[in-house]
Formats: sequence, structure tokens, C-alpha cells
Amino acid sequence: MTGDARSDRDPENADVVGMWVTADGHIRQELRPDGRYDEARGDRRSTYTGRYTVSGSHLDYVDDTGFTATGDIRDGVLHHEHLVLYREDRTERAS
Repeated sequence: MTGDARSDRDPENADVVGMWVTADGHIRQELRPDGRYDEARGDRRSTYTGRYTVSGSHLDYVDDTGFTATGDIRDGVLHHEHLVLYREDRTERAS
């Protein structure tokens, strides 16, 4: 794993840096340029934190506790395990 999600990516890797959120806004995942992520759920901030790397449109996550997960960007949507997240600036949240 690398320390910087942006500098080690080649042009073929997806640009994932920013805030990703479920349609209902309950889960918010910030993917930072330094390769770290911070996930909030409901009113609970920093529910999960850790690091991530990007290979093409695939993401590998390692939680600070050692738990691992994966994600994939498909058609501009982040499919992270069982979650579907949208870029915050492109999300029209469901009422």
C-alpha cells in the first residue's frame, strides 16, 4: 500500500478523492488525497478510519483495526462492499 492515493496513481486510475455519500445521506465516506479515509454513519463521526489505495477503478481499504474491504467505481458510482455511494456534489438525496 502506498501513503499517497494521488501521487502514485497513473492516468488510468479513477479520481476518487472527495466525499462519497449514500442516497439517504446516512453514510458519508471521505476519501482524502493522502490515502486515508474517514467514514461517518448517522450522527457518529469517524465510525471507520483507515487507508485506501486505487488500482484502475478498484479500491482496497484497510481499516485502522486491520479489517479489509474493497470497492469499485462503475459509471461514476462507488460500490463499496454492500454500499452504493455517490459523489456528494453529484448526489440528489432521496427524501
